[in-house]
Amino acid sequence: AMARLTILHFPDPRLRIKARPLPSVTAETRQLMDDMLETMYAAEGIGLAATQVGVDQRVLVIDVSEGRNEPRCYANPEILSRDGTERSQEGCLSVPGYYEEVERAEFVRFRALDRDGNAIEFETGGLLAVCIQHEIDHLDGKLFVDYLSDLKRRRIRKKLEKEQREERDRARDSVPAI
Repeated sequence: AMARLTILHFPDPRLRIKARPLPSVTAETRQLMDDMLETMYAAEGIGLAATQVGVDQRVLVIDVSEGRNEPRCYANPEILSRDGTERSQEGCLSVPGYYEEVERAEFVRFRALDRDGNAIEFETGGLLAVCIQHEIDHLDGKLFVDYLSDLKRRRIRKKLEKEQREERDRARDSVPAI
């Protein structure tokens, strides 16, 4: 069975943890990957890193396909080389409601373990390359807002903190008296 996990929102300090590599891909790792996929699809995201759901492991899931039916699961992902530069609009499930231009490598050579623990390596560009870079950043405790100006990042932080406070207040107000 799959479970939906809670996605942490900026500026939660747990998003700044540098995730640890896995010694191997186990049944627990595959369960985590499946839960992360369910969570990502439910949130209509195209990528999700384990740190975004409060898990300190180097695991990420991605699906950049049109039909949302080509899930990719990676453990211990690493970028071996980068080539070219490209600017594109990015959003993030941990920074809801914000889309900003970020400059990244246009092509990446990438290595990881797949869902079965097999070592894979490939080169890619386009949205998949952007997504891989964005998700690996998460595993290193870095968010796309870190590429923005201090002013922009502070503004986003204040607004999200306010929304989170209001959400907590609403939750408190809806608790029935006993």
